[in-house]
Amino acid sequence: MIKAVIFDMDGVLIDSEIIYLDHIYEKLRLLYPNISREALFAVVGSTTKRTMEIISGVIGEDVDSPAFQELYAGLWADCRPDYPSILRKEVPELLRELHRKGYLVALASSTSRAGIEDVLTSCGLKGDFDYVVSGEEFKESKPNPEIYLHTANTLKCEPKECLVVEDSTYGIMAGHGAGMTVTSVIDDRFSFDRSLAAYSINGLWEVLDVLEKLKEIE
Repeated sequence: MIKAVIFDMDGVLIDSEIIYLDHIYEKLRLLYPNISREALFAVVGSTTKRTMEIISGVIGEDVDSPAFQELYAGLWADCRPDYPSILRKEVPELLRELHRKGYLVALASSTSRAGIEDVLTSCGLKGDFDYVVSGEEFKESKPNPEIYLHTANTLKCEPKECLVVEDSTYGIMAGHGAGMTVTSVIDDRFSFDRSLAAYSINGLWEVLDVLEKLKEIE
């Protein structure tokens, strides 16, 4: 029986991935005009550390060099998305409905703790989760399943009692690796591999349909 629903944030609750990707691409191509947008797809769903490694590989710079560190910091200096405008409109009511139905609701995101807090505060969602955790609080985040196993343990649930809602390849791998049921929000813009997801949905309201289907097969 599913007892908890664990959401990713970027690309699931907020449609932010395309904004971040386009922002860093436009910044980088001013200095590296030959890079392709597709070469940066791998940053979608990544932690800060992994994003830095991917970008350094794309542009051919040493990730540990002072010059790259300065470049990376500059990429984000003026990236200030209007989070309420990209919050998926069904999110507040969906979270309330899940609670009403008796589910625990958690957020497990690869984004930094500061980034998560910024989104939740600006979107008025701070009180809507039973637990919130950042991937940067672990040695390795997604696709490593540790973030999801930790979340289940904190919620006092078995992995098989958790439904994960993800979008990216890394996130789906992490949820599947944790032994949880994964449903993927369909997003064909980034060539994500959804093969490990048990369910694919076009919108977040369909999470309720997935939960009903899971009840039927228990």
